[in-house]
Amino acid sequence: MSNTSQVLKHLKDLKHLPLEGLRFRLVDAKGQIVGHLASQIAIILQGKDKPIYNPKKNLGDVVVVINAAHVHFTHDTWNTKLYRWHTGLPGGLKERKAIDQWDRDPTKILKDAVKGMLPKNKTQVYRMEKLKVFPELDHPFSDFDLVPYIPTSKPFQIPQIGWSIPEGMEAVNVEKHAFRMKASSSLKNDPRPIIDFSDLMTADERQLLLGQQQKTD
Repeated sequence: MSNTSQVLKHLKDLKHLPLEGLRFRLVDAKGQIVGHLASQIAIILQGKDKPIYNPKKNLGDVVVVINAAHVHFTHDTWNTKLYRWHTGLPGGLKERKAIDQWDRDPTKILKDAVKGMLPKNKTQVYRMEKLKVFPELDHPFSDFDLVPYIPTSKPFQIPQIGWSIPEGMEAVNVEKHAFRMKASSSLKNDPRPIIDFSDLMTADERQLLLGQQQKTD
């Protein structure tokens, strides 16, 4: 299929929509968290990033997403999140894990996430028609005037720990706090890996930690 044919194929959903004054936003999904990225795309599709936003009008920009096959879920969501649907027949309830859904169609992961964050009304269909998702870098909109959109980062978190530190609750003594986190037996079997604070410890603290780990082993 030629590049022109691909453009026409993807634009056929937009023929009923007024595109005058709208931008084509280019979003690189590589390395992004699905839910966090989907919430930002939903804002663009609704036009909430514009001062002329009106919930009754379809003023959102067209969003072209690339590298959708390289998104991430937090923790073990790939194996625990289920997509369910019904065939309409008795006993026709079906379900599929997120990792299996990704194998079948990696773009559907992000599409479903964005759809779930849009208002459940008549505008949802038209807004979803403005979302064009591609698994890799290749897309047929290279001849268009694309405006890059850089997703905002998530709130500050300790690297490799899945919860944010509330404002004003930061540790006063970072070294002692790091030592307690490393030596805590309650976190030993936690599925979330603990950050490596070894470079913050003194020689005595490292020796004590090594002794505790040998006892538990």
